[in-house]
Amino acid sequence: MTPAFTGTAFAGAAVAVSAAGLAIAAVNAVAAPRLRADRPVTEPVTVCVPARNEADTLPLLIADLRAQRDVPDLHVFVLDDDSADATGAAAAAATAGDARFTIESRAGDPPSGWLGKTTACARLAELAAGRDGILVFLDADVRLAPDALAAAAGALRRLRVDLLSPWPYQVAVTPAERLLQPLLCWSWFASAPLPVANHGLRPSMAVACGQFLVFDAAAYRAVGGHRSVASCVAEDLELARMLRRSGRRTAVALAGHLASCRMYSSAARLRDGHGRWLWTQFGSPAGAAAVLGVAALGYTIGPALARPRRWGLAAFGCAVTSRLLARRAESGRRLATRDGLDAATHPLAVAGLAVLTVDSHRRNRAGSITWKGRPLATRARIAGP
Repeated sequence: MTPAFTGTAFAGAAVAVSAAGLAIAAVNAVAAPRLRADRPVTEPVTVCVPARNEADTLPLLIADLRAQRDVPDLHVFVLDDDSADATGAAAAAATAGDARFTIESRAGDPPSGWLGKTTACARLAELAAGRDGILVFLDADVRLAPDALAAAAGALRRLRVDLLSPWPYQVAVTPAERLLQPLLCWSWFASAPLPVANHGLRPSMAVACGQFLVFDAAAYRAVGGHRSVASCVAEDLELARMLRRSGRRTAVALAGHLASCRMYSSAARLRDGHGRWLWTQFGSPAGAAAVLGVAALGYTIGPALARPRRWGLAAFGCAVTSRLLARRAESGRRLATRDGLDAATHPLAVAGLAVLTVDSHRRNRAGSITWKGRPLATRARIAGP
């Protein structure tokens, strides 16, 4: 194979992959549902917050929940999951005696075959068993605008789904965050056309973000809730897939103007956080290699080796534009200069994701993955397609 032919082959692959991603992102920029505050919620809304070592972040979420509007029948259950810090005391102080909040503590490691988060969420679901209507799971590091819950509940019913995943704006501050965190939204925004993904029942096209999940309470219980995904690292995605397998619809909606989350505040935490679940993606190491190979053709190696060079530049332009469309939609606000600078690093970001994925598989094989002081790999399983 001559170098010229190789460059042309890379050019064709790069342009095809990146242009397809841009086309899907353009469709989603127009068609993706967005949360909107419109009317008061007339049914019960129950919020469940699992919290482990969240003494600094949990009070901020509690303050946001206390400020919610147009949710007259609201109750919040908070579970302090064997924290080593003052999470429980911080939660109690933040609620200030608000009768809408119930705080419970749980001690000890998860039972055999369970992970920490699924254990905590299943316990919270038990506490909420006497309440019907809408069941919400929120991570402790999520921030909410005052209309967020009402808008999410309204969207669940307006879209006629059993699970709505409002996608929060992923806050990125440090260089590592700015490089990689925007890929979370871009990865589905440029690959899953929502007019198809949100309206079908194909499990492989489900999109979910465990930071903010809104369920029809009866549907959640009908599929077994978190008990049915006890050992899944990606329990959010597996719950969405289970609902679809049972004939129930799920959807993702853009919520960045009403909800945000800063997942990891350092490069080390980002590596550990992504490392705990990236090994579960794409079904197997072979599946991960195939997906990352296509990504490399479209966004890293392909554009770099494409000949003529204008093809490589075209592929790079498509990649940057798709990422900007995803970031604009995710944030719900105008793009800033830094967004453009971050998008220009897209080839490095995709390469960084590949490195993190390989590292996650390596650590999983070694049994060395931990999260918040607990081992994961020895008891976790991969969600089904």
